[in-house]
Amino acid sequence: MSRKHQHGQHFLLKAEARTLSLAQIFRLSDQAAFDLFKEARWPETDGDPICPRCGCVEHYWIGSRKQWRCKGCKHTFSVTSGTLFAHHKMPLRVYIAAIALYTNTAKGFSALQLSRDLDVQYKTAFVLMHKMRESLIDTKGDEMLEGEVEIDGCYVGNYIRPENKKEDRKDRRLTENQNPNKRCIITIRERSAHGEGASKTKIFVVKSENQANLKALAQANIKSDAIVHADEATGYDALHALYEMKRVNHQLHYMGENGECTNQAESYFSRFRRMHKGQVHKMSSQHLHAYANECAYREDTRRWSNGEIFADITRRCSKKPTSRNWCGYWQGNRTTERLAT
Repeated sequence: MSRKHQHGQHFLLKAEARTLSLAQIFRLSDQAAFDLFKEARWPETDGDPICPRCGCVEHYWIGSRKQWRCKGCKHTFSVTSGTLFAHHKMPLRVYIAAIALYTNTAKGFSALQLSRDLDVQYKTAFVLMHKMRESLIDTKGDEMLEGEVEIDGCYVGNYIRPENKKEDRKDRRLTENQNPNKRCIITIRERSAHGEGASKTKIFVVKSENQANLKALAQANIKSDAIVHADEATGYDALHALYEMKRVNHQLHYMGENGECTNQAESYFSRFRRMHKGQVHKMSSQHLHAYANECAYREDTRRWSNGEIFADITRRCSKKPTSRNWCGYWQGNRTTERLAT
């Protein structure tokens, strides 16, 4: 293979993109999985436990229970206490394997496939995957996007099956005949300064791509000196008073003569649609934000090796507090829909 061809090879096909082997993960012993999670949770002390209640580093080891007892406050805790995997019923290496399987998929992973791969109930796999998605939420915080920024919207859940007979069909363009669960995912992406697509992605779920919603989201997430790219939808007209705008008319071209386009936003929507249609198949508005945020994370880490992504998700799961949304989900605890505006 020529050197020139190697330089043109896609990142995911290169050897440096493969630094994690599922074979290695599945060969982990219980002790090795325990040590791996311990190091991910307390990297600042090289895996030496820190009391989650008082922050003390002095403790006793209770070997028969695989727990520690804090010398300061006498609190007893385990390696998963206060994390997403608190009160876990399965061996820790099963959770590590789930993270590895979740990591190695480019366009999402279905709970049904995870249940088959790990030989666990579908309910277990469903909750486990949503806990991992929860660890990815709020990764950007209040960070404002700058430079050249693209903004666009994609409607989800708007399909209504037409009636069999023509005389029974309704005009689905009218608001009263549309699906009440229809939602719009607004994505805001900052273009990379190195010409490698987008570097940062934020997503928001709203009911409508209107001027009020778009103006509020733009002001809260885009710096005032940024150059904003958008399409010709009327909802973006209000942004002209706030930013330098570049609009592209998709009926004429995908990219204008001056580089105006929303190609990076469309790249995100392409990944999302493939996850929706090819993996998950059904997304309720209740969990739409979690699925959309997962795609944003996968887009932003698309040039990381799978080993780096695995380490990052493991660290997030070990740092994220116990989920209030997914503890007792199948016993009746239900999450509320997360709308941006």
